Amino acid sequence: MSTVTPAKFFVNQGVVTSRTDMQNLLRPTLKQTVSYRFMRGRDLITHGTGWVERIVADEPDTSTYFTPISITLNIDSFEHLEFETRPDQLLVYTLVQGDERVVIEYAPMTSPDDGVGSPNAPRQLEFDTSGFVQMELLGLEAHEDE
Repeated sequence: MSTVTPAKFFVNQGVVTSRTDMQNLLRPTLKQTVSYRFMRGRDLITHGTGWVERIVADEPDTSTYFTPISITLNIDSFEHLEFETRPDQLLVYTLVQGDERVVIEYAPMTSPDDGVGSPNAPRQLEFDTSGFVQMELLGLEAHEDE
Protein backbone atom coordinates (compact mmCIF):
# COMPACT_ATOMS: atom_id res chain seq x y z
CA MET A 1 0.00 0.00 0.00
CA SER A 2 1.47 3.38 -1.01
CA THR A 3 0.99 6.43 1.09
CA VAL A 4 0.57 9.75 -0.62
CA THR A 5 1.93 12.75 1.22
CA PRO A 6 -1.01 15.02 1.97
CA ALA A 7 -0.93 18.60 0.74
CA LYS A 8 0.10 21.17 3.31
CA PHE A 9 -2.57 23.23 4.96
CA PHE A 10 -2.38 26.53 6.81
CA VAL A 11 -4.70 28.28 9.23
CA ASN A 12 -4.30 32.08 9.53
CA GLN A 13 -0.52 32.05 8.92
CA GLY A 14 2.22 30.28 7.04
CA VAL A 15 5.03 30.32 4.53
CA VAL A 16 4.41 29.18 0.96
CA THR A 17 6.90 28.63 -1.84
CA SER A 18 4.77 27.24 -4.66
CA ARG A 19 3.72 29.63 -7.42
CA THR A 20 0.14 28.40 -7.28
CA ASP A 21 -0.16 28.96 -3.52
CA MET A 22 1.42 32.41 -3.77
CA GLN A 23 -0.91 33.43 -6.58
CA ASN A 24 -3.98 32.11 -4.73
CA LEU A 25 -3.01 33.92 -1.53
CA LEU A 26 -2.40 37.22 -3.32
CA ARG A 27 -5.57 37.05 -5.44
CA PRO A 28 -7.72 38.94 -2.85
CA THR A 29 -5.39 41.94 -3.21
CA LEU A 30 -6.21 42.28 -6.93
CA LYS A 31 -8.01 45.58 -7.68
CA GLN A 32 -7.54 46.66 -4.06
CA THR A 33 -5.71 49.54 -2.45
CA VAL A 34 -2.83 48.28 -0.33
CA SER A 35 -0.06 49.81 1.69
CA TYR A 36 3.45 48.51 1.08
CA ARG A 37 6.82 48.70 2.79
CA PHE A 38 10.08 47.74 1.05
CA MET A 39 12.71 46.47 3.46
CA ARG A 40 16.35 45.58 2.82
CA GLY A 41 17.57 43.66 5.84
CA ARG A 42 16.16 45.62 8.77
CA ASP A 43 16.21 48.96 6.94
CA LEU A 44 13.03 50.52 5.60
CA ILE A 45 13.91 51.65 2.08
CA THR A 46 10.54 53.06 1.01
CA HIS A 47 6.83 52.78 1.67
CA GLY A 48 3.59 53.89 0.11
CA THR A 49 0.05 53.05 -0.87
CA GLY A 50 -1.01 51.78 -4.27
CA TRP A 51 -3.56 49.94 -6.38
CA VAL A 52 -2.88 46.27 -7.27
CA GLU A 53 -3.41 46.18 -11.02
CA ARG A 54 -1.97 42.77 -11.95
CA ILE A 55 -0.72 39.53 -10.41
CA VAL A 56 1.19 37.33 -12.83
CA ALA A 57 3.23 34.12 -12.91
CA ASP A 58 5.20 32.46 -15.69
CA GLU A 59 5.73 35.81 -17.42
CA PRO A 60 9.50 36.39 -17.26
CA ASP A 61 9.27 39.67 -19.18
CA THR A 62 6.92 41.24 -16.61
CA SER A 63 8.57 43.05 -13.70
CA THR A 64 7.25 43.53 -10.21
CA TYR A 65 6.81 47.23 -9.47
CA PHE A 66 5.13 49.43 -6.90
CA THR A 67 3.78 52.92 -7.63
CA PRO A 68 0.81 54.74 -6.09
CA ILE A 69 -1.11 54.42 -9.36
CA SER A 70 -0.33 50.81 -10.21
CA ILE A 71 1.22 47.75 -8.59
CA THR A 72 2.16 44.67 -10.58
CA LEU A 73 3.25 41.55 -8.73
CA ASN A 74 5.16 38.86 -10.59
CA ILE A 75 5.17 35.76 -8.40
CA ASP A 76 8.47 34.69 -9.98
CA SER A 77 10.21 37.77 -8.51
CA PHE A 78 10.13 36.20 -5.03
CA GLU A 79 11.46 33.10 -3.26
CA HIS A 80 8.52 32.72 -0.93
CA LEU A 81 5.49 34.40 0.62
CA GLU A 82 4.81 34.71 4.34
CA PHE A 83 1.31 35.54 5.50
CA GLU A 84 -0.36 36.12 8.83
CA THR A 85 -3.76 37.26 10.00
CA ARG A 86 -3.94 40.56 11.86
CA PRO A 87 -6.23 40.98 14.88
CA ASP A 88 -8.74 42.83 12.63
CA GLN A 89 -8.91 39.67 10.45
CA LEU A 90 -7.08 41.17 7.46
CA LEU A 91 -3.95 39.52 6.11
CA VAL A 92 -0.39 40.80 6.02
CA TYR A 93 1.60 39.43 3.08
CA THR A 94 5.41 39.46 3.04
CA LEU A 95 7.08 38.72 -0.28
CA VAL A 96 10.72 37.69 0.21
CA GLN A 97 13.71 37.63 -2.15
CA GLY A 98 17.06 37.21 -0.42
CA ASP A 99 17.36 39.90 2.25
CA GLU A 100 14.72 42.08 0.54
CA ARG A 101 11.11 41.99 1.65
CA VAL A 102 7.95 43.73 0.53
CA VAL A 103 5.25 43.82 3.19
CA ILE A 104 1.74 44.32 1.80
CA GLU A 105 -1.35 45.18 3.87
CA TYR A 106 -4.81 46.25 2.89
CA ALA A 107 -5.03 50.03 3.25
CA PRO A 108 -7.93 50.64 5.62
CA MET A 109 -10.55 52.92 4.14
CA THR A 110 -11.42 54.88 7.25
CA SER A 111 -13.09 58.23 7.51
CA PRO A 112 -11.43 61.27 9.10
CA ASP A 113 -14.16 61.22 11.76
CA ASP A 114 -12.87 58.03 13.34
CA GLY A 115 -9.58 59.58 14.39
CA VAL A 116 -7.41 57.52 12.04
CA GLY A 117 -7.72 59.71 8.96
CA SER A 118 -6.35 57.54 6.15
CA PRO A 119 -5.39 59.60 3.08
CA ASN A 120 -7.40 57.07 1.03
CA ALA A 121 -10.59 57.57 3.00
CA PRO A 122 -13.58 58.89 1.09
CA ARG A 123 -14.33 62.48 2.02
CA GLN A 124 -16.19 65.52 0.78
CA LEU A 125 -14.23 67.54 -1.74
CA GLU A 126 -13.24 70.92 -0.38
CA PHE A 127 -12.40 74.11 -2.21
CA ASP A 128 -11.02 77.08 -0.32
CA THR A 129 -12.36 80.27 -1.91
CA SER A 130 -10.90 82.69 0.65
CA GLY A 131 -8.05 83.69 -1.65
CA PHE A 132 -10.22 84.45 -4.68
CA VAL A 133 -12.19 87.49 -5.79
CA GLN A 134 -15.37 87.08 -7.79
CA MET A 135 -15.77 89.39 -10.75
CA GLU A 136 -18.60 89.72 -13.22
CA LEU A 137 -17.69 90.71 -16.74
CA LEU A 138 -20.45 92.35 -18.73
CA GLY A 139 -20.61 91.88 -22.46
CA LEU A 140 -20.25 94.76 -24.87
CA GLU A 141 -23.57 96.52 -25.06
CA ALA A 142 -24.79 97.89 -28.38
CA HIS A 143 -24.90 101.65 -28.31
CA GLU A 144 -28.28 103.09 -29.27
CA ASP A 145 -26.83 106.18 -30.94
CA GLU A 146 -24.99 104.21 -33.61
